[in-house]
Amino acid sequence: MTYIVTDACVKCKFMDCVEVCPVDCFYEGENFLVIAPDECIDCGVCEPECPVDAIKPDTEDEPDGKWLMVNAEYAKVWPNITVKGTPPADAEQFERETEKFEKYFSPEPGKGS
Repeated sequence: MTYIVTDACVKCKFMDCVEVCPVDCFYEGENFLVIAPDECIDCGVCEPECPVDAIKPDTEDEPDGKWLMVNAEYAKVWPNITVKGTPPADAEQFERETEKFEKYFSPEPGKGS
């Protein structure tokens, strides 16, 4: 099992999770974070840190494995992030919105740390 970042992170990107990860397996996109499945040690310390409940065990992924694939793909190309940055100024506007990936996801990399 690994943990995955899901739709709720898009446009929120609060980053509380990155500083508690003991193996630094988070990667930063412009408006989304992902977890590298091959690096995650399944400790679960990141899951309760997410204020929007975006982090889930891969056993709770969609039936087609969408989020595991998204996390794996972008962890290969985005920069690693180990220090909490500043969330987007409008993050709170998007906290309760659903189906954000299809509407707002950016494949562009973030700054990393």
